[in-house]
Amino acid sequence: MLNAHHPIRRQQGVALILAVIVLVAMSLAAIGLMRGVLTGNRVAANLAFQQSARQSSETGAETAIAWLEQKSRELLTAGQTTRANKLFQNITAGAGGETYNYVAHREDPDSTANQTWDDFWTNFLVPNGMANTLAVDGAGNTVSFVIHRLCNAVGDPSTGINCEASPNAPPSNQPNRSTGQGGGVKPADPQVYYRITVRVAGPRNAISFTQVVVAI
Repeated sequence: MLNAHHPIRRQQGVALILAVIVLVAMSLAAIGLMRGVLTGNRVAANLAFQQSARQSSETGAETAIAWLEQKSRELLTAGQTTRANKLFQNITAGAGGETYNYVAHREDPDSTANQTWDDFWTNFLVPNGMANTLAVDGAGNTVSFVIHRLCNAVGDPSTGINCEASPNAPPSNQPNRSTGQGGGVKPADPQVYYRITVRVAGPRNAISFTQVVVAI
């Protein structure tokens, strides 16, 4: 009788081992599935933050463009024959009631040292008072922007300081797009290009850079 029970005990032991193996395999599969889901959620969240940062960058670009257009309207008066534009010179926020910092000449990262825009922003633009920072938006993004006039130096573009400008100017008897006023308000000069660089710092260390070039 005892010998007859030995095969049953062996079968019960094998079944127990198989059950443990299956349980371990299922546990590992569940852990892998959970890790995959968590990783997917993390990637999706990071993409959402990056998309939010890009959308917030539009606010910085639109703010800068609106300021440039407003400044052009303020500084061009009816009947003038020569341009007396403050945008020929650097502007410091707070000086004379000015709202934003403005750079009347081009500044770029050091390409010979492989300097990134983020390093250039942190170590040069911000310390030299060129950046403008808006209030944190509802998505938790901090939007900053810098306006560079694409000229090699400050001053009137007509003095040969090598500005990037449109080759054609609107006829003097036609309304000017910048001022919205009739002919004679602004001499028929080529429109100068301005580069707006927007940096957005968001949650989870999301950093986004956007550049817009406008002709005014």
